[in-house]
Amino acid sequence: MTDKPLAGKVALVTGAGRGIGREIALRLARDGACIVAHYAHSKAGAEQTVAAIAAMGGKAVACRADIARRAEVRAMFDRIDADPGRLDIVVNNSGVSAGGSLADVTDEDIDQVFGINLFGPLYIASEAAKRLQDNGRIINFSSSVAKYPLAGAGLYSAAKKAVESFTESWARELGARGITVNTVIPGATSPGMIDGSPEYTEFFAAASPFKRIGKAGEIAAVVAFLASPEASWVTAGNILANGAANT
Repeated sequence: MTDKPLAGKVALVTGAGRGIGREIALRLARDGACIVAHYAHSKAGAEQTVAAIAAMGGKAVACRADIARRAEVRAMFDRIDADPGRLDIVVNNSGVSAGGSLADVTDEDIDQVFGINLFGPLYIASEAAKRLQDNGRIINFSSSVAKYPLAGAGLYSAAKKAVESFTESWARELGARGITVNTVIPGATSPGMIDGSPEYTEFFAAASPFKRIGKAGEIAAVVAFLASPEASWVTAGNILANGAANT
């Protein structure tokens, strides 16, 4: 394997302004890919990601869209068509956790969680399928909460579980073009959603035999493998990367 296995490739990473998304963007850039760093609200974070990639000698552009709105996703892909002008890898990393007890679920909760975690990856993949080069990659994101649902997390768990079904179907649909489709299923990770919540960090750390939560760089390493030429025979996989945590 060369030190730049993704040289000449273009990768769209959603939610690249912070957390796991930023680590993925940086890792794929180190592997030689040109990065489209998507953001919805964290413009400053996406610009920091782009600047960090430029500082290492790579190329990246920041691109905004609310992925829950199909028209905005289409407009983002129109910009990608103009610059960088091709697409090889899509990482559907963006996610949001919201909601609470079943009795208190609101329409706003449903729209937000399903819009970003379920419809967003669908809209992204639908546009990408028209543009991906042969032998391209789609890498979706689920959560170990989909495997081990927690009380009060029903919306989030359901949306993420549906993404795993998308993965299995899309892999069979796109495989004739050499395009692989996989899901990465992280557990609690830092930087990530539970930062700033010591009680949740302790809870999830105790669930793993390693007695810690994951590191964003560890998740990025899994994505980097799936994006690489070495993963050409890995598809329709829902891959746990959660330190064997049981919740």
